[in-house]
Amino acid sequence: MIRIAHWIGGKEHAGTSGRVGPVFNPATGQQTGEVDLASAAEVADAVAVAKEAGAAWRSASLSKRSAVLFKFRELLAAKSGELAAVITSEHGKVLSDAAGEVARGLENAEFATGIPHLMKGSYSEQASTGVDVYSIRQPLGVVAGITPFNFPAMVPLWMCTTAIASGNAFVLKPSEKDPSAALFLANLWKEAGLPDGVFTVVNGDVEAVNALLTHPDIAAVSFVGSTPVAKYIYETGTANGKRVQALGGAKNHMVVLPDAELDAAADAAVSAAYGSAGERCMAVSIVVAVGEIADPLVDAIAARLPKLKIGAGTDPNAEMGPLISAVHRDKVAGYVAAGAEAGATVVADGREADLPENGYFLGVTLLDNVTPDMAVYTDEVFGPVLGVVRVETYAEALALINDNEYGNGTAIFTRDGGAARQFQFDVNVGMVGVNVPIPVPVAYYSFGGWKASLFGDTHMYGPDGVHFFTRTKVVTSRWPDPGTSSVDLGFPQTR
Repeated sequence: MIRIAHWIGGKEHAGTSGRVGPVFNPATGQQTGEVDLASAAEVADAVAVAKEAGAAWRSASLSKRSAVLFKFRELLAAKSGELAAVITSEHGKVLSDAAGEVARGLENAEFATGIPHLMKGSYSEQASTGVDVYSIRQPLGVVAGITPFNFPAMVPLWMCTTAIASGNAFVLKPSEKDPSAALFLANLWKEAGLPDGVFTVVNGDVEAVNALLTHPDIAAVSFVGSTPVAKYIYETGTANGKRVQALGGAKNHMVVLPDAELDAAADAAVSAAYGSAGERCMAVSIVVAVGEIADPLVDAIAARLPKLKIGAGTDPNAEMGPLISAVHRDKVAGYVAAGAEAGATVVADGREADLPENGYFLGVTLLDNVTPDMAVYTDEVFGPVLGVVRVETYAEALALINDNEYGNGTAIFTRDGGAARQFQFDVNVGMVGVNVPIPVPVAYYSFGGWKASLFGDTHMYGPDGVHFFTRTKVVTSRWPDPGTSSVDLGFPQTR
């Protein structure tokens, strides 16, 4: 059984709190390791090291920072298979899905290599007579990332690449359920030449989170997780004077209009609902079938489900792995039961699937005739459960989405360009797909939802990421000739 330590000052650092948490392989249900859980005092020590290292890193040239990012990117690409295997061993997702996660994280490292351009300010010559005005963009200092179990590499890479490239020291608090990916990234940063202390990992639970949220030397906190926790992170962090972006839960709808290409829509629904066992904040959990397409669409989705292969993530034939824990598996199964009891039509019941004997497996579920008052609709299930809501018109479908408390992602499937354009104009959701079921933006745009899916006003990675991890300073300068100055108590005016 392995012991997973913190990463402080450029090396592994054994915990001293006396508290540890178990780490399991979800495919077998066996405990494979223990992770140190940091105390508030350990967090404070780690932040102190990061603060000292960050002061020097801030002074590093943009070309030096870019060089480190280029090297990190190359190492990440070369070792992406190893990192994917680490993810699979603790999260459970199949290797192909884990590799896809790493690839999307790699895109963020590539974006961050352009930091010399991204940090550029602006300059106005002769704003007033003899006066020039310019803006500069500077790092915040020590910043923190608190990341979820479902993407143990990608989400940290969304944060740390931009934060570090911008000149900050970064403290990562990964999920204690699958913490090893964070240490893998730490070793890559060191090999890439990042100075010790600029990237730090403190493993832990709520004690570590609260210590980061209240520490006076943490300038900003970036978070991805459930909506109740996101709200707590935002309120606590901002109350302690920090800049906070907290991305919360989701209830992503996929609207299928009557003119949609049936097979493409069915393929997309299955892929987006059941990939990574539904443990994605961008997973499609509700298909909104409009009009006469409902019956054939449900039939087409149902026909695909028996062909899905469920097994351990290391099985090359498996398409879907287990859920993260036994507790979560049972919770998701409870939503299936509640949906059936509330009147939904159970087309496929994941509880009755032929599954591996060990591990935290649950088969795929398809519920038809779901209504907005059912728990399987109102809650973020976060598992392999797809509900179908039937409506008669586009207007009903739009109202359903806009009335929902969440606003993370949505999609529309249609052959009508006018309808698609109207949808992207009308819908109150942060990320929209047109014939694309999981519209996660590429790295040079930014990721984030609306409504209860985001607390804060800044989205993650891309241009918004640079904005979040930096602040601007405006300089007004004048170089007068000797003897030309005079006293003037009036408010400064441009002349």
